[in-house]
Amino acid sequence: MTKTLPKIALGAWAWGNDGTFGDNWTADSLRPIFDAAMKAGLNLWDTAYVYGMGTSEKTLGSFLKDLPRDSYIVSDKFTPQCADYSSATPVEDMLKTEYEMLGIDSMDIYWVHNPVDAPKWITEVAKYFEGKNNVPVIGVSNHNLAEIKEADRILREHGLKLGAVQNHYSLLNRSSEDSGIVDYCKENDIQFWAYMVLEQGALSGKYDTKNPMPEGSGREPFT
Repeated sequence: MTKTLPKIALGAWAWGNDGTFGDNWTADSLRPIFDAAMKAGLNLWDTAYVYGMGTSEKTLGSFLKDLPRDSYIVSDKFTPQCADYSSATPVEDMLKTEYEMLGIDSMDIYWVHNPVDAPKWITEVAKYFEGKNNVPVIGVSNHNLAEIKEADRILREHGLKLGAVQNHYSLLNRSSEDSGIVDYCKENDIQFWAYMVLEQGALSGKYDTKNPMPEGSGREPFT
């Protein structure tokens, strides 16, 4: 991928309306956020099919549909729990579904969402993209150091490389730093993406015991 990445990615997990952050997000309420971000040069959007089983991707896709493809960057994920284990082409199947939801025909960054059944799924991703043109940055999310090294090795065996690691990292969670993951990424030219840097609002200053997170959201324990 030759596109220049902004310093901040915008996560669309909440757009799935799956109850994690409540379920009050509509396209009308999200559109001003999308427009303001794009105007500010924040054109990197991170989503996954599992975020509302396509709801997040559909919403994002509705905003992207009239824009030039080179004006935005899409980061999406292969979630093992959503894979069809009986299919001979599980990676292709999920990608086709995600392309349809987003209204695009290529990914910029593509992740194995978690290490369930590792290293099966990084191997399947490697086999799918091996020898193809326009291969996205391939990353792993929520993997520990040993799993990251294993994924890097497998991808290299297929003529590819691990391009990114996406893990929970914040002032309250320094596990990727303490375990050596951040150093490994620096030493091997792998992008490190931190998610939940504000602990989903808990470190933003917006919420406290007098102003708790929205009732019914799965994030109430943070207050």
